[in-house]
Amino acid sequence: MKGLWRKLEDIYAASAFAEQGEHDTAREFLKERKSADKQLRKIAAKDQRVRLRAN
Repeated sequence: MKGLWRKLEDIYAASAFAEQGEHDTAREFLKERKSADKQLRKIAAKDQRVRLRAN
């Protein structure tokens, strides 16, 4: 649930930048978030593979 709230906060923050005419900042904000999510998924997948090997 915490992840969902974090995503919503990021979306609202990006929309606030966009409303003020800072469109590039809003895009970068969401782009960074997407990149971070992708990296976390990679780490989680790798961790899961390591756990399966240990069992």
